[in-house]
Amino acid sequence: MTDIILARHGETEWNVAEIFRGRIDVELNELGLKQAELLGEYLSHIEIEAVYSGPLKRALQTAQAIAGYHRLEVAISPALIDFNLGEWEGLSRPVVAEKYKEVYDLWMSRPEKVKIPGGESLSDVRKRALPLIDEVVARHHGTVVLASHRVICKVLICALLGLDDSHFWNIEQSNCGITTFSYKNGQFILTEHNNTSFLKPLTRARLGDF
Repeated sequence: MTDIILARHGETEWNVAEIFRGRIDVELNELGLKQAELLGEYLSHIEIEAVYSGPLKRALQTAQAIAGYHRLEVAISPALIDFNLGEWEGLSRPVVAEKYKEVYDLWMSRPEKVKIPGGESLSDVRKRALPLIDEVVARHHGTVVLASHRVICKVLICALLGLDDSHFWNIEQSNCGITTFSYKNGQFILTEHNNTSFLKPLTRARLGDF
């Protein structure tokens, strides 16, 4: 049996300001670093076999906060890099909503039908991320953490539940939230979703789905 923990990175200033991030290498802010440390401490009592991360700093900083408790090196995987937001990267939500109104409105209503201008579609994310899941369950038989990004987590959650990408907005994955699947008898079983209980020492209210 393999347990896969999908961990979203901690907070960045661009999360707070609702600026589209994508492949821009934004680091965790002060609160995000605290969130990552609390997540690492929370998972320190679990025997973790491996920690994978996307290559961007916000995911890697989160992964390192987890791996440090287990004396593990983080395995960097391009499959876990953030959604390529193309022309939207570095723009605020209101600017995108105005400048790319038709595409943005479709993104908010039928995300599975959208290819971001100059970027990816959700199906592109699924095609590059799912093979890593196959690799993980073939290689590991304990608990594995995959630290990545909101879109990557949500697409993988849909895929492992047998849902298509039209359910993207039915799933929330908060900063440093963790979602866990157990793989046994050829099936992925959801055992917890978007757990942020360990962040209670921080008084900051949870941000919306951005």
